[in-house]
Amino acid sequence: MVDMYIRGGWIITMDSERRIIRNGGVAVEDGVIIDVGKQEYLDKDYKSYADILINAERDIVLPGLINTHVHLAQGLLRSCADYLSLIEWLRDRIWPLQGNYTKQEALASAKLVVLEMIKTGTTTFLETGLVGRYDPDEIIEMIYSAGMRAAVARHVMDLRGYATIENILHEGLVETGEYSVNDTVRLIKKYHGWDNKIWVWFGPRTPGAVSIELYREVVAKARELNTGITMHLSEVREDVEYTMKNFNKKPVEFANWLGLTGRNVVLVHVVWVEDSEIELLAKTQTNVSHNPSSNMKLASGAARISEMLKYGVNVTLGTDGGPSNNSYDLMREMKHAALLQPLRTLKPDAIRAEDILEMATIRGARALMIDHLVGSIEKGKRADIIIVDYWQPHLHPQNNPVSHLVYAASGYDVKHSIIDGKLVMFNRKVLTMNEEEVIVEAEKAARSLYKRAGLCITPDLKWPIT
Repeated sequence: MVDMYIRGGWIITMDSERRIIRNGGVAVEDGVIIDVGKQEYLDKDYKSYADILINAERDIVLPGLINTHVHLAQGLLRSCADYLSLIEWLRDRIWPLQGNYTKQEALASAKLVVLEMIKTGTTTFLETGLVGRYDPDEIIEMIYSAGMRAAVARHVMDLRGYATIENILHEGLVETGEYSVNDTVRLIKKYHGWDNKIWVWFGPRTPGAVSIELYREVVAKARELNTGITMHLSEVREDVEYTMKNFNKKPVEFANWLGLTGRNVVLVHVVWVEDSEIELLAKTQTNVSHNPSSNMKLASGAARISEMLKYGVNVTLGTDGGPSNNSYDLMREMKHAALLQPLRTLKPDAIRAEDILEMATIRGARALMIDHLVGSIEKGKRADIIIVDYWQPHLHPQNNPVSHLVYAASGYDVKHSIIDGKLVMFNRKVLTMNEEEVIVEAEKAARSLYKRAGLCITPDLKWPIT
């Protein structure tokens, strides 16, 4: 007997040979993939001996998606900050709203985001930075109970400014360096490595909100505690101006000078960089999280992803948050990533669908330092698998499953989601969360938050609502 046998359809393994198996099969036992191959050979061993038999003859089977940049606290802020550039967006909308959260509202926001990610094929994610007012413990425990894998970064800061503008960080988000570091260490000791599903990282804020001394302390602590670091870097031109003016260093040079580069570091956005900085990212094996929808919506710029891949940088994919995307659907993000590079370079072959699918799976696993566990469908790895229904007009004729996933599919084509060998969604129904309760709770929390903050009370529309 085996716990689960998936048979039929296309299996996109993302293994070292990048095999695509037509009419394949995957057997799972105790959360581990124990066999992958052609259905005609596997059926005799597993078809009649599986507790759960999933017929995937009209489906595409692939590794669960890995979202390397998520703001759980921004789930309630969807459509609250449209039509603004980054600094105005932060100063006038995002920080005042997030700084007014109660812990109950922060949890409601996190639940909403986790639910959306499960429903759209994400099985693992990297949260960019929780703060104390959100009650990180409760959020981490909710993530675990929902069945997802996550690296959860805890924000670290000790300065109030951002770039060249002072005193715009909302009081509700201000923390001391000592408190934010100590609380991150506490969370690491409590949760890091929990059941190979939860990890706790350091999430220092951007240059201007963290002192040089604190950055260096974070680097040392991450090394000591064997964990990761994630940080926004070079998202907008102002970031370049800040590091050049204050340190005479380009942003990636600045990060490298502090030790904020390496295999355990995920730098987010990295839009405004030169060739020398891309070379430095490759040399130090630093990971980059590309967030194309956010960069386009906030008019931040188009990251040089084609060049990064050519230099050998491990580029991954992230959705960013509710008010900057306004979606947590990583499959939809794949299309935006695929289209942005040809537009930027005026070269239709600037990036391929295969590159994009790697960014959303095995490259994401490598960035989170868990590619020995997940990111591909192969023997010995944990069974994090999604099954996409291709029996739909927008995914036919079915002659190239990789192209269709990247250019034509959305997360709402995902039919089943399996994490650690357990079904967390079956036939579009999430089994680990009460969808109705999550949505009702999020609506109630959002209205309360908007009223307290005095923002997002009425929709930003030019048209009348009657």
